[in-house]
Amino acid sequence: MRKTALVSLVAALPLLATLPAQAATYKIDPAHTFATFEIDHFGASVNRGRFDKKSGTVEFDKAAKKGKVTLEIDAASINSGTPDFDKHLKTADFFNVEKHPTIRFVSDKFVYDGDKLKEVTGKLTLLGQTHPITFKANQFTCYPNPMVKTEACGGDFVAEIDRTQWGMNWGVNMGMPKKVRIIAQIEAFKQ
Repeated sequence: MRKTALVSLVAALPLLATLPAQAATYKIDPAHTFATFEIDHFGASVNRGRFDKKSGTVEFDKAAKKGKVTLEIDAASINSGTPDFDKHLKTADFFNVEKHPTIRFVSDKFVYDGDKLKEVTGKLTLLGQTHPITFKANQFTCYPNPMVKTEACGGDFVAEIDRTQWGMNWGVNMGMPKKVRIIAQIEAFKQ
């Protein structure tokens, strides 16, 4: 009886090897994940800021080249390096953190060019409005992380949005640009 079960198992191994891989779940590592923005300041300089509190997950199926990213950002954790500017950014003029404490990105598609991840499309919820956004992948890879002893996947992504589409209009009538560059570095550990 054991011999029959063993022979059946050995015979089934080639079939098991051809089954499609299942998507794995990865938890975003806040220490290696950054969400930043850049906006021109009257052609003289570039205002930059980042959000210090973020969390989320990545579901990724390497074989199928499919995935889903969910990233949540605490809007009140904005940090421009200038406390007075941070206070203004938190008001209703910009991020309105009292009324809209969370910024959320949920992807719906990973787009590949051969084996290279080209872009991630999804929806960005900001100020209570949700609109499509596309992040271009500057780089992306998965590797065995020696520190946490599990696989890590991560990359560097960039998108450009028109902030007025989400209702962030302050300063446009004074000549401040509508276009904002968003940079997202994400690294996540397999669970």
